[in-house]
Parts: sequence; C-alpha cells; structure tokens
Amino acid sequence: KSMQLQIFITGTRLMSIWVLAYHLYHYSRLELQTVKENAILSIIVKEAQLNNLNAQLNPHFFFNSLNNIKFLVLENPHLARRAIDLLSELLRNSLNCNVEKLIFLSDEINLVRDYLELEKMRFEERLQIKIEANEEELTHLILPFSIQSLVENAVKHGIEKRKNGGFIEVKVKAENDSIKITVQNSGKLSKEMKDSGIGLKNLKERLLLQYNGQAFFEIKEMQDETVLATILIPSK
Repeated sequence: KSMQLQIFITGTRLMSIWVLAYHLYHYSRLELQTVKENAILSIIVKEAQLNNLNAQLNPHFFFNSLNNIKFLVLENPHLARRAIDLLSELLRNSLNCNVEKLIFLSDEINLVRDYLELEKMRFEERLQIKIEANEEELTHLILPFSIQSLVENAVKHGIEKRKNGGFIEVKVKAENDSIKITVQNSGKLSKEMKDSGIGLKNLKERLLLQYNGQAFFEIKEMQDETVLATILIPSK
C-alpha cells in the first residue's frame, strides 16, 4: 500500500506539473498574442496621429504666392510661369505628404529651395537665402515638412515683420550619432511665433511620435536679433 500511495503521489505530482506547464504554455502564447496586438494597435494609432498632424500643416503661403503671381502675369510673364511651376510642385508635395511617413532629407531640402525661391519673388532684395547641406547628410530620412514648417515660420514671423527684411539660413550636418538641422533667421521670437498654428507645437508632437522621444527640438532668440530653431534626429 505504501508503494501504491507513493506511486499515486508521484503520478499526481507529475500530472500537476504537466497541467501547470500546459496552462503556462497557453498563457504565454496568449500573452504574446496580446503584446503583438497591442503593438499593432500602437502603430496604427501612431500612424493616424502622424497623418492627422500632417493634415494640419497650414498652406497660407499658397495664397500669398497666388497674389504674387497675379501681379507677375502682367509685369514679368516668364517669372510668372516659373512661379506657377514652383507652386504646382509645392501643392503636389503637400497633397502627397501623407503617402510616406519619412522622406529623404534631399527631398525636404528641395522643397525648401522651391518654397524660398517663390518667396524670393515676393520679397526680392528683402530676403537673403543660404542653404548648407552635404550630400552624405541628404541621404538620411526625415519627417516631411519638418524643415519647411520652420522656414515658413521664419518668413511669416521674421522677414514679413521687418521693413528691411532679413536672411534665412538653413544648415544640415552630422553631429555624433545625430543629424543636426538648424534654421536661423532675422527677427525676434514673439509669443505669436511660439504658438503658431503652422506648427511648432505640431512639429514637436510629430518628432515625439516618430522618434519615441529620441529627437530634440528647440527654438530660441539669439542676442543678434535672430531666431535659431534646432532639430536633432537620430542618424541610425
């Protein structure tokens, strides 16, 4: 009887271990499935947020450009045609900005060049432009309209506010394990600029969502009556 009892106890223990292992296995599979579903849901939510933020970009410069083109048609038809080409390209990029979550820095810089060329037609000598970027940095990826938002802010809240206009300087360079992007312009950092609907808050949220807090954004007023905006994004 003692042997039978021992066999019974041993069998019960083995059965208990097997049942426990069985339930742990299914529980772990269920847990992994839940984690996977939550991750997918998180990605869907993030993409929806990014798309929503992209859709909020303010295209006010389109209206300024159309007014400028209206006057150029009679005064300088050739320049008016160039302005229409630039505006068409900007509109195309704006409409397609939700198609890709990230674009090459070279594409973003080309967008900025087109935009500034269009604004140069409006401001003429009141706007001085400088863009510095090496070919190596331009192969990295960036959120669409991130630099464009800063440049547009620089025009609206910097150049437009000054009787004699000023300059806008865009620089892109590698720095340690990051890509550093700076936009510096003549002007002062007003409350209106900080709270602009075009998008400083918008840009912060987009960077936060895309890079999970690993990106850095700052805008500050410098002592020489210029405003400096800085974006740092991981290079890897």
